[in-house]
Amino acid sequence: MDKLRIGVIGVSGRGAIARNWHQPQARGRSLVVAGADTNEQFLAEFRKNTNEDAFVTTDYRELLERPDIDAVVVTVPDFLHEEIGCAALQAGKHVYCEKPMAITTEGCDRMLETARAAGKHLFVGHNMRYMDIFRAMKEIIDSGTIGEVKAAWVRHFVGLGGQFYFHDWHARRDRTTSLLLQKGSHDIDMIHWLTGRFSQRVAAFGSLDYFGGSRPNDLRCPDCPELNTCPDAQVPWPGHDQCAYRQEVDVEDNQVVIMQLEGGIKASYLQCHFTPEYFRNYTIIGTEGRLENLDDSSKVIVKTRRRFGPKGLSDRVYEVKPAEGGHGGADPVICEEFLDVVLEGKQPVATPLAGRMSVATGCAAAESLRNDGVPVNIPPAPAWLK
Repeated sequence: MDKLRIGVIGVSGRGAIARNWHQPQARGRSLVVAGADTNEQFLAEFRKNTNEDAFVTTDYRELLERPDIDAVVVTVPDFLHEEIGCAALQAGKHVYCEKPMAITTEGCDRMLETARAAGKHLFVGHNMRYMDIFRAMKEIIDSGTIGEVKAAWVRHFVGLGGQFYFHDWHARRDRTTSLLLQKGSHDIDMIHWLTGRFSQRVAAFGSLDYFGGSRPNDLRCPDCPELNTCPDAQVPWPGHDQCAYRQEVDVEDNQVVIMQLEGGIKASYLQCHFTPEYFRNYTIIGTEGRLENLDDSSKVIVKTRRRFGPKGLSDRVYEVKPAEGGHGGADPVICEEFLDVVLEGKQPVATPLAGRMSVATGCAAAESLRNDGVPVNIPPAPAWLK
């Protein structure tokens, strides 16, 4: 194979990541040759910004029927990942699926089994594993600087919650299950990756404390008389401008999860969608110290316990170097790794098992918080996957 030929299903929004794969230069390893989307304007912009000669269609099935496509990138809304991902695998295509893999644990297992039966790669886009700040934290932990990991605390301040998650399909359970999947699957996966352990049991509490309400479901920001005074008005993003206080909103915007991980590690995850700022704060505590990232993702602070030899004589501050590319330098790296997986058989940093376990944990947490915080066990992954 000279170059991997890629088709993109869902070309807007996160679909823009496909530009990293269009490498027409002689030494490039892939070409983006097709795109599918229900919005013809998005398809026109896709051809303009990615490949003017690309085949485009409003029916993804037409894209899957093409023999000149080797791999498919699935960047549609979450509730369509399972359907389209499985169809692509059954059509004989390798699949890059944006996280979360699916919105149910059963959906993840179906996708994994479909990939196994088809003999094709299923790659899940957990791009935080490729961000420089978290790669630096992982290296510090694995070096033994803080000893054996015993606890992980994560606070996620989603200051853009109204902008990103409550003006469209994200705000409905039947489309997301919970924002512990759509947004939280990143953080749950990072807890698993940084500690090196998966969740076994969770308990959670949460509620809808700010968004939602009594506004009509068909009310859109441009038509609202409070457009100029509403703190969460959304105008510049067509198709994502439903009122954030409408009746159908039923996902929690404020939630706390406690997690029992393999090896006895304790973890907590806090997510709030109406904070004034936007950042993630990670604290990992080991037997010989702890590390923490600052809110601008430029520094990792390490505190060590003095009693543990020479490394306990000083604390440390790691300056993370500026990175090029979207999502803290992660997008070009994860795109290249997908090519490594398909073309060279490399094992990915973001494994299919990890993708499944982040969804399974998020689903279990959503079940717990909707049942008075009763602890819920995480369904084990298929034996063959381990």
